[in-house]
Amino acid sequence: MKVLKAYKYRLYPTLLQEEFIKKTFSCVRLVHNLLLQERIQIYKALKINPELEIKLPTPAQYKKEYPTLKEVDSLALSNAQVHLDHAFKKFHREKSVGFPKLKQKKDSVCSYTTNNQNGTIKIVDQRYLKVPKLKSLIKVKMHRPVIGKIKSATISLSPSNKYFVSILCEEEIPKVQKTHSAIGITLGVSEFAVLSNGRRIDNDKYTKAFEQRINREERKLIRRKEIAKSKGTDLSQQKNYQKQKLKVAKMREKLMNQRIDFLNKLTTEIIHQYDLICIEDIHQEDFHRNNKLHRGVSDVSWALFVSKLEYKADWYKKRLIKVSACNKCSEHSENNDISRMFIQDINEKKGKHDPETAASIEVLISGLKSTDNT
Repeated sequence: MKVLKAYKYRLYPTLLQEEFIKKTFSCVRLVHNLLLQERIQIYKALKINPELEIKLPTPAQYKKEYPTLKEVDSLALSNAQVHLDHAFKKFHREKSVGFPKLKQKKDSVCSYTTNNQNGTIKIVDQRYLKVPKLKSLIKVKMHRPVIGKIKSATISLSPSNKYFVSILCEEEIPKVQKTHSAIGITLGVSEFAVLSNGRRIDNDKYTKAFEQRINREERKLIRRKEIAKSKGTDLSQQKNYQKQKLKVAKMREKLMNQRIDFLNKLTTEIIHQYDLICIEDIHQEDFHRNNKLHRGVSDVSWALFVSKLEYKADWYKKRLIKVSACNKCSEHSENNDISRMFIQDINEKKGKHDPETAASIEVLISGLKSTDNT
């Protein structure tokens, strides 16, 4: 099965390369804002006259007015338009998504995406990256090889002032041996997750102690901001504030990396071990009512855990079934060729005395019932 898979690497650009990357960021931001402003004007005009014939703007029409746009990769500008179109489609399709916003220079993450056309993006000697419009090669730290055909590359600058590239590839996913076993998973109150076999997955070691350190450093950041304001100094000129801001950004990045690493390892283990995964379907309105549960969900990134299970289930042809509080089941995979005979991974003794394990067993039973009806 061919899928799109991204590989993320750290970049170490020279001063000239950094200048080119930052210029591309600025041009992409400018094109995004110009396109968005024109789309807003078109929307207002259509409100007055619905029969008005319109032609959507393109990045090329701004190059005469802004000559700097000619100095950067044209594909990066085209992708800015594509991303804005996606944002509008998502806004019209999903009620929870807000209206597209203007980009600002002070945004936490800056990025641009370019496409591979006849080898314009490639890895050289496992040490350097070639990208369009840039004559020199960018030094890259290759901690693992790129597999498959390169489709695009996204270069980004994190709040901790680190450059990264995310290379999107089309590759063949290897088949995984079937285990014919099923598991139920629920969100724990004190732990990250509770499995129907009695296993409890704890995530506190990644959040509690480190979160306290981050909170302490953030209080220092607030104090330095107040000192700068009392002196009437611009924050960009306040060295102590900028140092502390960078320190907090690095700590936040480290915490997020720990969480993502934890979730990647856990989801891969579950997908390889079980053919049928029945998971508790938690909506935002359900856990916002409980402050402790809400904090736990945000700490361990439950939504990210579920999304990783979804795409890995598709990759490896496993079945993922979401079970809601009212026992309604929805399947998030298209793998009906899997056998319906599953070995239930259940700890009945623990389920009698532990309500959370009992809840995960109930989720598994509900999920298994839904497979009988399909």
